Amino acid sequence: MGAVTDDEVIRKRLLIDGDGAGDDRRINLLVKSFIKWCNSGSQEDGYSQYQRMLSSLSQCSFSMGKTLLVHDMNLREMENYEKIYSDIESSIAAAHEKIAECKKQILQAKRIRKNRQEYDALARVIQQHPDRHETLRYKFSNQMVWLCLLSNLKGLFYIMGISCS
Repeated sequence: MGAVTDDEVIRKRLLIDGDGAGDDRRINLLVKSFIKWCNSGSQEDGYSQYQRMLSSLSQCSFSMGKTLLVHDMNLREMENYEKIYSDIESSIAAAHEKIAECKKQILQAKRIRKNRQEYDALARVIQQHPDRHETLRYKFSNQMVWLCLLSNLKGLFYIMGISCS
Protein backbone atom coordinates (compact mmCIF):
# COMPACT_ATOMS: atom_id res chain seq x y z
CA MET A 1 0.00 0.00 0.00
CA GLY A 2 2.92 2.34 0.75
CA ALA A 3 4.31 1.91 -2.80
CA VAL A 4 0.96 3.00 -4.25
CA THR A 5 0.99 6.21 -2.23
CA ASP A 6 4.61 6.86 -3.22
CA ASP A 7 3.63 6.42 -6.87
CA GLU A 8 0.74 8.84 -6.43
CA VAL A 9 3.02 11.39 -4.77
CA ILE A 10 5.56 11.06 -7.55
CA ARG A 11 2.82 11.45 -10.19
CA LYS A 12 1.46 14.57 -8.49
CA ARG A 13 4.93 16.05 -8.20
CA LEU A 14 5.58 15.36 -11.89
CA LEU A 15 2.25 16.94 -12.83
CA ILE A 16 3.01 20.01 -10.73
CA ASP A 17 6.63 20.23 -11.80
CA GLY A 18 5.75 20.25 -15.48
CA ASP A 19 8.93 19.84 -17.50
CA GLY A 20 10.98 18.59 -14.53
CA ALA A 21 13.03 21.73 -13.97
CA GLY A 22 12.22 21.84 -10.22
CA ASP A 23 9.97 24.90 -10.47
CA ASP A 24 7.59 23.69 -7.77
CA ARG A 25 10.49 23.38 -5.31
CA ARG A 26 11.72 26.87 -6.17
CA ILE A 27 8.24 28.31 -5.71
CA ASN A 28 7.87 26.53 -2.34
CA LEU A 29 11.26 27.88 -1.22
CA LEU A 30 10.29 31.37 -2.39
CA VAL A 31 7.04 31.24 -0.40
CA LYS A 32 8.93 30.03 2.71
CA SER A 33 11.51 32.78 2.24
CA PHE A 34 8.74 35.35 1.91
CA ILE A 35 7.11 34.09 5.15
CA LYS A 36 10.49 34.19 6.93
CA TRP A 37 11.12 37.69 5.58
CA CYS A 38 7.73 38.83 6.83
CA ASN A 39 8.40 37.31 10.27
CA SER A 40 12.00 38.47 10.52
CA GLY A 41 12.66 40.68 13.50
CA SER A 42 15.91 42.39 12.66
CA GLN A 43 16.68 44.46 9.64
CA GLU A 44 19.83 42.47 8.86
CA ASP A 45 17.91 39.15 8.87
CA GLY A 46 15.22 40.78 6.71
CA TYR A 47 17.87 42.06 4.28
CA SER A 48 19.49 38.62 3.98
CA GLN A 49 16.04 37.01 3.45
CA TYR A 50 15.28 39.72 0.89
CA GLN A 51 18.51 38.92 -0.97
CA ARG A 52 17.65 35.18 -0.95
CA MET A 53 14.20 35.96 -2.36
CA LEU A 54 15.74 38.11 -5.10
CA SER A 55 18.17 35.30 -5.86
CA SER A 56 15.28 32.78 -6.04
CA LEU A 57 13.28 35.16 -8.24
CA SER A 58 16.30 35.58 -10.49
CA GLN A 59 16.66 31.79 -10.77
CA CYS A 60 12.94 31.45 -11.53
CA SER A 61 13.17 34.20 -14.15
CA PHE A 62 16.22 32.56 -15.71
CA SER A 63 14.47 29.18 -15.68
CA MET A 64 11.36 30.70 -17.28
CA GLY A 65 13.49 32.40 -19.98
CA LYS A 66 15.29 29.15 -20.63
CA THR A 67 11.97 27.28 -20.83
CA LEU A 68 10.61 29.88 -23.28
CA LEU A 69 13.71 29.54 -25.44
CA VAL A 70 13.40 25.76 -25.41
CA HIS A 71 9.70 26.11 -26.28
CA ASP A 72 10.51 28.43 -29.21
CA MET A 73 13.23 26.04 -30.36
CA ASN A 74 10.78 23.13 -30.18
CA LEU A 75 8.26 25.09 -32.28
CA ARG A 76 10.92 25.85 -34.88
CA GLU A 77 11.96 22.20 -34.93
CA MET A 78 8.34 21.15 -35.38
CA GLU A 79 8.05 23.53 -38.36
CA ASN A 80 11.33 22.16 -39.70
CA TYR A 81 10.10 18.58 -39.31
CA GLU A 82 6.82 19.47 -41.02
CA LYS A 83 8.77 20.98 -43.91
CA ILE A 84 10.97 17.89 -44.11
CA TYR A 85 7.84 15.72 -43.98
CA SER A 86 6.23 17.65 -46.84
CA ASP A 87 9.49 17.45 -48.83
CA ILE A 88 9.59 13.71 -48.28
CA GLU A 89 5.94 13.38 -49.32
CA SER A 90 6.60 15.34 -52.51
CA SER A 91 9.70 13.22 -53.17
CA ILE A 92 7.64 10.07 -52.72
CA ALA A 93 4.97 11.41 -55.09
CA ALA A 94 7.67 12.27 -57.64
CA ALA A 95 9.16 8.79 -57.23
CA HIS A 96 5.73 7.22 -57.83
CA GLU A 97 5.34 9.31 -60.99
CA LYS A 98 8.80 8.30 -62.15
CA ILE A 99 8.03 4.65 -61.44
CA ALA A 100 4.83 4.92 -63.49
CA GLU A 101 6.79 6.53 -66.34
CA CYS A 102 9.43 3.81 -66.14
CA LYS A 103 6.72 1.15 -66.27
CA LYS A 104 5.37 2.78 -69.45
CA GLN A 105 8.89 2.81 -70.91
CA ILE A 106 9.34 -0.86 -70.01
CA LEU A 107 6.07 -1.76 -71.74
CA GLN A 108 7.12 0.22 -74.80
CA ALA A 109 10.55 -1.47 -74.78
CA LYS A 110 8.86 -4.89 -74.54
CA ARG A 111 6.61 -3.99 -77.47
CA ILE A 112 9.61 -2.81 -79.51
CA ARG A 113 11.52 -5.99 -78.65
CA LYS A 114 8.56 -8.14 -79.68
CA ASN A 115 8.26 -6.22 -82.97
CA ARG A 116 11.98 -6.64 -83.63
CA GLN A 117 11.76 -10.37 -82.97
CA GLU A 118 8.82 -10.65 -85.37
CA TYR A 119 10.73 -8.57 -87.92
CA ASP A 120 13.81 -10.77 -87.56
CA ALA A 121 11.67 -13.91 -88.02
CA LEU A 122 10.09 -12.45 -91.15
CA ALA A 123 13.49 -11.35 -92.43
CA ARG A 124 14.84 -14.91 -92.00
CA VAL A 125 11.85 -16.29 -93.93
CA ILE A 126 12.31 -13.67 -96.66
CA GLN A 127 16.04 -14.38 -96.89
CA GLN A 128 15.26 -17.99 -97.69
CA HIS A 129 13.51 -16.86 -100.88
CA PRO A 130 15.38 -15.35 -103.82
CA ASP A 131 14.98 -11.67 -104.55
CA ARG A 132 12.70 -10.30 -107.29
CA HIS A 133 15.37 -9.78 -109.97
CA GLU A 134 16.67 -13.28 -109.55
CA THR A 135 13.12 -14.66 -109.66
CA LEU A 136 12.31 -12.67 -112.82
CA ARG A 137 15.56 -13.79 -114.46
CA TYR A 138 14.77 -17.43 -113.51
CA LYS A 139 11.23 -17.06 -114.81
CA PHE A 140 12.46 -15.47 -118.04
CA SER A 141 15.04 -18.20 -118.55
CA ASN A 142 12.34 -20.84 -117.93
CA GLN A 143 10.04 -19.13 -120.44
CA MET A 144 12.86 -19.11 -122.92
CA VAL A 145 13.46 -22.80 -122.33
CA TRP A 146 9.73 -23.47 -122.78
CA LEU A 147 9.64 -21.45 -125.94
CA CYS A 148 12.62 -23.39 -127.29
CA LEU A 149 11.03 -26.67 -126.32
CA LEU A 150 7.74 -25.57 -127.83
CA SER A 151 9.40 -24.50 -131.04
CA ASN A 152 11.36 -27.80 -131.14
CA LEU A 153 8.10 -29.65 -130.51
CA LYS A 154 6.39 -27.75 -133.35
CA GLY A 155 9.36 -28.53 -135.56
CA LEU A 156 9.05 -32.22 -134.71
CA PHE A 157 5.34 -32.17 -135.36
CA TYR A 158 5.97 -30.49 -138.68
CA ILE A 159 8.55 -33.06 -139.62
CA MET A 160 6.18 -35.82 -138.58
CA GLY A 161 3.41 -34.24 -140.53
CA ILE A 162 1.11 -33.59 -137.61
CA SER A 163 -0.68 -30.29 -137.66
CA CYS A 164 -0.87 -28.28 -134.40
CA SER A 165 -3.65 -25.84 -134.93
